[in-house]
Amino acid sequence: MLKLARPSDQPVMTKSEPNPEPKPEPGDGPKSPPRPQSGDNRRGAVAGLIIAIVILGVGWWLARDLTAASKMQDCLMSGRSNCNVIEPAR
Repeated sequence: MLKLARPSDQPVMTKSEPNPEPKPEPGDGPKSPPRPQSGDNRRGAVAGLIIAIVILGVGWWLARDLTAASKMQDCLMSGRSNCNVIEPAR
């Protein structure tokens, strides 16, 4: 019986993994992901602020217009005929 012996100084051929990840050193902490640029975060905040200001302005205008129309209707429903606002002469 013939036994093939393998010398111990030759490495065994195994399937190699492509670029295995290096193991972290004991003193190293977990690395944080890279921070995004600050301009991206502010762009959304500024857009939200502009939209909020526009909605507030439209709401203000609508409230004043509806209040004036309500006062006019109240005056007309009371039977008065001089409901127009008279501006004083300057």
